[in-house]
Amino acid sequence: MKSVIVVGGGLAGVRAAEALRNRGHEGEVTLVSAERHRPYDRPPLSKAVLAGDRDDTTVEADWDALRVRLLLGERATGLRPAPGGGGTLATTAGDLGFDGLVIATGATPITLPGDGPQHVLRTIGDALALRERLTRGARVVIVGAGWIGAEVATAAAAKGCAVTVVEAADTPLANAVGPEVGALTAPWYAAAGVTLRTGVKVAAVEPGGLLLAGGDRIEADEVVTGVGVRPCVDWLEGSGLLVERGVVTDASLRVTTEAAHGEDASRAGDAARGGRGTVRPDIVAAGDCAAWWSRRYGRRLLVEHWDTALNAPDAAVATLLGRETVYDAVPYFWSEQFGRMVQYAGHHPAADRLLRRGDPTGDKWAVCWLAGDRLEAILTVGRPRDLVQGRRAIAAGARVDPEALADPGVAVRDAVRS
Repeated sequence: MKSVIVVGGGLAGVRAAEALRNRGHEGEVTLVSAERHRPYDRPPLSKAVLAGDRDDTTVEADWDALRVRLLLGERATGLRPAPGGGGTLATTAGDLGFDGLVIATGATPITLPGDGPQHVLRTIGDALALRERLTRGARVVIVGAGWIGAEVATAAAAKGCAVTVVEAADTPLANAVGPEVGALTAPWYAAAGVTLRTGVKVAAVEPGGLLLAGGDRIEADEVVTGVGVRPCVDWLEGSGLLVERGVVTDASLRVTTEAAHGEDASRAGDAARGGRGTVRPDIVAAGDCAAWWSRRYGRRLLVEHWDTALNAPDAAVATLLGRETVYDAVPYFWSEQFGRMVQYAGHHPAADRLLRRGDPTGDKWAVCWLAGDRLEAILTVGRPRDLVQGRRAIAAGARVDPEALADPGVAVRDAVRS
């Protein structure tokens, strides 16, 4: 393999470039990034950068030693895979030929309708621009009480802004962890001096505030939209790759190709489910844009969090270089909000039971999701040891003693049945 292109300049992109060299690729490596900045970490944007503690989150990498050609400020515009392998990447810098391709184009924030100004938080530029507007007394309205919304509310309240959070669901974090658990975080808003309005839908962002679905208005100096992201995959239209929300891959992160009919369609369906089918071993995908097949959960996952961007690229590159590799990590993410460290590991939709571990009105507690007596997921607040031990138990497919697990005085590992 003479030439590999990495498309995407986020964490997944830089980790892919590093993995190529660490795994012995001696050919050309080109990284194409739509941003003009060198790759940087995104989690600090809604934390340390908004708080004013940091201005730069650039990922440390020795680009000279890596021998990577950086095309910064250039965007992928199309892809033409060749039937026998390799192909051409169309970019704003011109067409680039490749033998291997890593797709790591990440995601872009969803915005709301309307002609009023709205902030999103995805890039370092977004974070610095918003930080300048978070001044004492400013009326800041945040749409979305998810992870990003809560973190922006935390920073804005700390700077003395008058903060209102509007959420369409009945509780914060309803989509992420379910309404029962999300409701446990609602008191945090009032305690921080933040007004939380749930069950409220926004019709449009207008100059000076929000127009709500019922016709009411909320006046605002600044509107921040935090209602989720979409994978950056529009540029793949017409490429022949299968895209359903994200770029569809098998368990080894090889992309799946579209199939028109008959036997080819059947094989493509198998590939989309993680089995053998129509895949491209010379094209892999990782990070926020990849919808990968999880053998652990028996379904396709699209995990838009830092841990996946950090670890999946190594597996993708191993696959690209011809090594038999499966990526099947336990999903993990964290959030810092209202003075609390919130961590989550696992995947809870298949669970049939929720148990509390400690008093959720206190500073340190956890909840666990079980399927029968198997631990499926855990969320912790101020209990990092529980998270570490719980994640290991989930990875091992461990069965637990529910009574012991519900006792916060018993270590999670001691609740695992031998």
